[in-house]
Amino acid sequence: MTDLHFRSAAALAEAIRRKDVSSLELTDHFIFRIERMDGAINAVVVRDFEGARAAARAADATLAQGRVIGPLHGVPMTTKESFDLTGMATTWGVPAMRNNIAAQDAEYVRKLKQAGAHFLGKTNVPFNLADFQSFNDIYGTTNNPWNHTRTCGGSSGGSAAALAAGFTALEIGSDIGGSIRNPAHFCGVYGHKPTWNVVSGQGQGLPGMNAPSSIAVVGPLARSAEDLALSMDLVAGADHNSAGWKLDLPRPSKQSLKEYRVAIWPTDAHMPVTVEIAERVRGIGDTLRRLGVRVSDTARPEIDLDHSNRVYHSLLWGEMSAGMSAAEKAPFRAIVPSLASDDMSPPALFMRGALQEHADWQRANNERFLLRAIWRRFFADWDILICPIVPTTAFAHDHGDYLGRRIQVDNASFDYMQQLFWAGQITVAHLPSTVFPTGPAKDGLPIGLQAVGAEFNDYITIDFARLLAREIGGF
Repeated sequence: MTDLHFRSAAALAEAIRRKDVSSLELTDHFIFRIERMDGAINAVVVRDFEGARAAARAADATLAQGRVIGPLHGVPMTTKESFDLTGMATTWGVPAMRNNIAAQDAEYVRKLKQAGAHFLGKTNVPFNLADFQSFNDIYGTTNNPWNHTRTCGGSSGGSAAALAAGFTALEIGSDIGGSIRNPAHFCGVYGHKPTWNVVSGQGQGLPGMNAPSSIAVVGPLARSAEDLALSMDLVAGADHNSAGWKLDLPRPSKQSLKEYRVAIWPTDAHMPVTVEIAERVRGIGDTLRRLGVRVSDTARPEIDLDHSNRVYHSLLWGEMSAGMSAAEKAPFRAIVPSLASDDMSPPALFMRGALQEHADWQRANNERFLLRAIWRRFFADWDILICPIVPTTAFAHDHGDYLGRRIQVDNASFDYMQQLFWAGQITVAHLPSTVFPTGPAKDGLPIGLQAVGAEFNDYITIDFARLLAREIGGF
């Protein structure tokens, strides 16, 4: 039992099927770890241990009858707090939503239950899912398992922390500004941001959020690339209300890394990363070259990065502020007219995005489609782009004024929201991105990188990460 908590979900499911361990024993094992260790981390903030034990007993009884429900039969897991679990509160860390009790499961949750998984509880998020840290006035602060003084990331921070600490077999996240990817990097686990709209986000919302997001996605976090692929197998495609269409994502055809064409993008003047992270990207490139992979240090999509950044921020903040009242927008209306037209600072982009009208959104949406076309041309020549996700390893907790925060990148200071650069370039073009761990930095904190691919090549980026783990190690 000593190492079960760090095995992959697929391996745990196999152990249950072989009856090496029962679902109840495994569930109790995870519960014991959470009760003993989570006080210092605070990742699993909503708990339903008795419900999980009941589900585990049912899974064991079903297996005793010779029946297996699905590929995750009897596997205990957790989910990001923002996903509905029947009978439990979905708050997004917003105190006014404390009593928002879910009447049914989110679509993602439903599909994983259908595959045999059951849920121990929910993991922590930032207020309104809008931060690179996971803290709120309901559940408090989640710490990084590798260093409790550092952030675990956000908004799927509790998800990544729970995986890294061995509290869960598998996790569910969402991503609009790197919310799957930065926690995976900060905590040293795997995360996959799917191509937009290939996984249903139904049931990941607060009251009044009825339409699907125009930019956010939902996807898996795990301790292996294999588990990312398994989760995508189970959840990608139409939800139960949209059965008129079917998804057919391309499957990996390459048998080895040397068949891939890989571009690397170690850093950029628009958002420099630490020397150590940039060198890690270059180091991965060197490893691939030694294996016979075609690698380019200079290949880039032919996009204007400033323009792409503006389009992303317009779509991002337009959506994030959609529920704001006129009174909440009033302070921005007073400031925006005084901003210089060429002011590209994150606060200026935020304020303009928060005030945009539908016509502004439509123009940004049109530009998004042009950016997607440029990226498609790039990926006609390259299979994978490797780049950072944020500029530093996990930074120290900072709960100060949101728009006044700064990040330190080696000897330079940058606006806190400028961290969105690396996530935004990928998000705005609907591209799939698999974050894979590369080992620790000198400070002992993990470094994860993005393996980005063409739209709908989700399984390609995941499989690349799987093959790469054979060479550099995984979680």
